[in-house]
Amino acid sequence: MADPVSGVGHGPTLRIDKYLWFVRLCSSRSNAQKLAEDGHIRLNGRRIDRAHSPVRAGDLITFPHFDKVRVVRVAALPSRRGPAPEAQACYEELTVGG
Repeated sequence: MADPVSGVGHGPTLRIDKYLWFVRLCSSRSNAQKLAEDGHIRLNGRRIDRAHSPVRAGDLITFPHFDKVRVVRVAALPSRRGPAPEAQACYEELTVGG
């Protein structure tokens, strides 16, 4: 289990690769790392190229998922990779262009 690390005055954070894996948006942490390092993820509209980019509650994450683009809002930072219902409670799926 990993505890979110407190940022200086910005609230708790979690690495983006861990977040995507914990909430089951990526099948493995290494897949999440590769997505981030290849520059395929946008965090609050800015392209990132580091797997250790910090994610906070309220952030928007945009990333490719199979043949579509997914946009999710971080609702909570999980402390583990739990069951699917627990994971789905940690983010809100947003629809693009609708």
